[in-house]
Amino acid sequence: MATRIAVIEDEPALRENLRDALTRHGYEVQTFASRPAAQQALAARLPDLAIIDVGLGDEPEGGFELCRWLRARAAALPILILSARDSEIDMVSGLRLGADDYVAKNVSLPHLQARVTALLRRAELVSALPAPDERLVRGALTLDAPRFEARWRGQPIELTVTEFWMLHGLARHPGHVKDRDALMRDANMVVDGHTITSYIKRIRRKFEQLDPRFDAIETIYGLGYRFNERD
Repeated sequence: MATRIAVIEDEPALRENLRDALTRHGYEVQTFASRPAAQQALAARLPDLAIIDVGLGDEPEGGFELCRWLRARAAALPILILSARDSEIDMVSGLRLGADDYVAKNVSLPHLQARVTALLRRAELVSALPAPDERLVRGALTLDAPRFEARWRGQPIELTVTEFWMLHGLARHPGHVKDRDALMRDANMVVDGHTITSYIKRIRRKFEQLDPRFDAIETIYGLGYRFNERD
């Protein structure tokens, strides 16, 4: 059965270009021009991956709302935001609402295809997770990989799939510095360094909202990041 991709884009020419390019790679592609049309169809059957434009018709942030709606229904669904708005504020907003990746509309089709392939590959790895008793405990942090559950001092932290695997990669070897390429491999994705930085900021912010003293993720300037155990 072909992998199903939903493309939600209000520009007809770009929508058709994406559909044709993805179809040539063997994907089954559904296209939608608006958030309501997409939600009506996807409520009945979710895709294997969604590509969403931020501005949809008369809804300047309709794509963000759709991202939030999809994430609430499927925690592991790969979601890629495609937008002409490439500011850090918009990127962080997309990641905050649960997107797994965020790329500008001027990205080349081969590059976009590489991002799609990486997200789908990670989804396949997720479906082949190890036994349900696998847990990683590092001081005050507990990560339950099969359930995608993260806890800090016993309290749950809501992470996206990408955030979870990035944190898991850091926590697996406390004190070990990981550069951005290593973190991309841990999350099985292809993004630029700026996007990795946004993910780290978002992960920190989630922990700081629970524990203002959180300092377990350390930036090693020029090298990368490391996780330090905290009790």
